[in-house]
Amino acid sequence: MNTIILITTMIAGFIVALVAGFALAWFVQKKKIGEYEKIGKKILEDAKKESDVMTREASIQAKDIVLQARNELEQETKTRRLEMQNSERRLSQKESNIDKKIDTLEKKEEELARKEREVSARQSQFDTKVREHELLISQAKTRLEKISDMTAEEAKKMLMQAMEDEAKYEATKIIKKIEEEAREKADKKAKEIIAFAIQRYAGDYVGEDTVSVVALPNEEMKGRIIGREGRNIRALEAATGVDIIIDDTPEAVILSCFNPIRREVARISIERLIGDGRIHPARIEEIVSKVAEEMEEKIKDSGEQAVFDLGVHNVHPELIKLLGRLK
Repeated sequence: MNTIILITTMIAGFIVALVAGFALAWFVQKKKIGEYEKIGKKILEDAKKESDVMTREASIQAKDIVLQARNELEQETKTRRLEMQNSERRLSQKESNIDKKIDTLEKKEEELARKEREVSARQSQFDTKVREHELLISQAKTRLEKISDMTAEEAKKMLMQAMEDEAKYEATKIIKKIEEEAREKADKKAKEIIAFAIQRYAGDYVGEDTVSVVALPNEEMKGRIIGREGRNIRALEAATGVDIIIDDTPEAVILSCFNPIRREVARISIERLIGDGRIHPARIEEIVSKVAEEMEEKIKDSGEQAVFDLGVHNVHPELIKLLGRLK
């Protein structure tokens, strides 16, 4: 019995303790929930305040952005409007200039049309006068042919022949006069010039202008030019008319002559014979003859070039040769 009571008492105590524990836990939990609710309310209030602040700031920023965008749009619109006004002004000026140019062109076209009409009228008058003039000339020619009993072509030939005969007669008189004056003065003047030249230049001329030197490749060539018993050198002197001097001058032959053309023919002939290598009397005569012909052509060409450079026309061929020989 006591045991049952003890057990019952223990069970009752356990139940009471359990109930008390649950009651305590419920109380503690309720207290925590109240604190949590306060904290939540505070958090909600803070969030609401921050939300209001952020909303106001966002509203202010949005207004600033809208205001800035509106200002930029207005500025851009103003700029575009100014550009359009400038473009319209330029277009208006161009249109005005084009209108002025069109007016000027129209005036010029009218002026040109008027001048063309005037030119056409003058051309018509000119053509009429030309036809009248040609008719008068034709009638005059017909009358002259009837009076003179000659055609126009025959009269022209007769006039030209008369002019030609007169010109020839006048030219002949002038030529004869010049020849007579030249004959009177030529001998005296020539003697004076020769004497003066001999006095001043005889020494230099003899020393420098009467002698030419031909270089030889070697001393053996000097013997070949002389030839057996001197037949080659005698053939050269006979063909050229030049004195050929063979002395102790090494590798050289001296040509002496007062005629510069003969001396030049001899020099060129000897140089060609040396280059050819065939030196004998027949070959010498052939080379000298060919060089002399070439020299005549050079003299003629030089004279013609001198006459051309001087601008002189209708010069006698002998004078041309004399001019060429002076070279």
